[in-house]
Amino acid sequence: MTQQSILAAVSGIQANQTYLDEVANNIANVNTVGYKSGSVQFQDLLSQQISGASAPSPNGTSGGVNPLAIGAGVRVGANELNLSEGTFEQTGRPTDVAINGSGYLVVESGGRQLFTRDGSLTQDANGDLTTQQGGLIQGWVANASGVVNNNAPLSAIKIPTGETIGAAGTTELTVGGNLPAWNGSGTAPAPVTTTYDAYDSLGNAIPVTLTFTPGTAADTWTVQGTVPNNSGTGTTNLWSSAPTITFDSTGQVKSITGATTNPDGSLSLPISSGTLTTAGYTNIPSGDIWNIDFPAPGSAGAVTQFASANSLQIQSGDGHTSGTLASFSIGTDGTIVGSFSNGTTLALGQIALAGFANPGGLSDQGGGLFAAGPNSGQPLIGAPGTGGRGQLLGGELEQSNVDLGTELTNLINAQEAYTANTKVLTTTNLAIQSLEAVQ
Repeated sequence: MTQQSILAAVSGIQANQTYLDEVANNIANVNTVGYKSGSVQFQDLLSQQISGASAPSPNGTSGGVNPLAIGAGVRVGANELNLSEGTFEQTGRPTDVAINGSGYLVVESGGRQLFTRDGSLTQDANGDLTTQQGGLIQGWVANASGVVNNNAPLSAIKIPTGETIGAAGTTELTVGGNLPAWNGSGTAPAPVTTTYDAYDSLGNAIPVTLTFTPGTAADTWTVQGTVPNNSGTGTTNLWSSAPTITFDSTGQVKSITGATTNPDGSLSLPISSGTLTTAGYTNIPSGDIWNIDFPAPGSAGAVTQFASANSLQIQSGDGHTSGTLASFSIGTDGTIVGSFSNGTTLALGQIALAGFANPGGLSDQGGGLFAAGPNSGQPLIGAPGTGGRGQLLGGELEQSNVDLGTELTNLINAQEAYTANTKVLTTTNLAIQSLEAVQ
């Protein structure tokens, strides 16, 4: 039995050495971005049976006997990862991203598909979004209109420095706010004027001025728009006859002469291209090119007539000059939105996430990278925030989930167990020497 105690003690030393190795690795990676701490699970080795069990006698003359067995030691049965999230730290760097929830960034590296929780990304000389080791972050690139098709095959995400966006002509100008209540008698409110820049197809600005004037009847206002003539002298009216806006008793728009009603309940006053060409503008398509839009009555931002101060103005409009990419940000759904020097924004692409049935089965490749393994399941790749995948936090990083207090406690436990097993070797050696002395 002395030899068996030696073998059991040796197995204990080996197992607890592995325990120390795991604790040391956790402590070493306490500041590693996205690192998941590991833990060692022990299992006893097959016991050596000295005698078997026996059942009680049928006639009750003798009782049952339990089996007699001596354990053979211990082994490391499993190495489990703690997949809980680490804390999130704001960095302010637009390329940094943290995963809030389950999932892994998809990386193409050396022709292999790998996965990582380390979101400390950067851009290379080609504008590709990469890991610090040069792995290409995978997702879907948007088309020229900023539309992302996340049913398309994965590709490297590219954010080219200096990317430009072309000019676009105006098609819509949206009005919102309040006009003072007008009962048709007494002193009428002063006319209300608002100006906003529209654009032709080359991105040249065309100032549009709308003037709202109290009508001759209660709860009515007329609206007329003007643009400065391209010659630099005089202005041109947008409508040959000023449309009339009629409000109902609740202060909401009831009707607008010459306006069309859209499916969402909003009303649009069209402006003919002929009006602008008359004013001397040349880069104008034919037909009705602009709409002055009034949001659906009762909706947020609708034009109203209440007994309060004037707040009416042109709230927004499309069309813009050409611009250069100035900055970008990563949204919770992984969409990378570029901000251009002309004030416009456009989706540049979308980062993909991969989920696994058993993330603990991933094969650690080092450098924060993992590969799919036989027991991880195949990667389920899709957009962040869908299919059980987590969301992304742009400008943040997930820190290691190592708890130093726990690891220092584990370090003491491993050291005590290691020392105790060495004492078993010492004691067994003394027992052998005693036997030899007797012989």
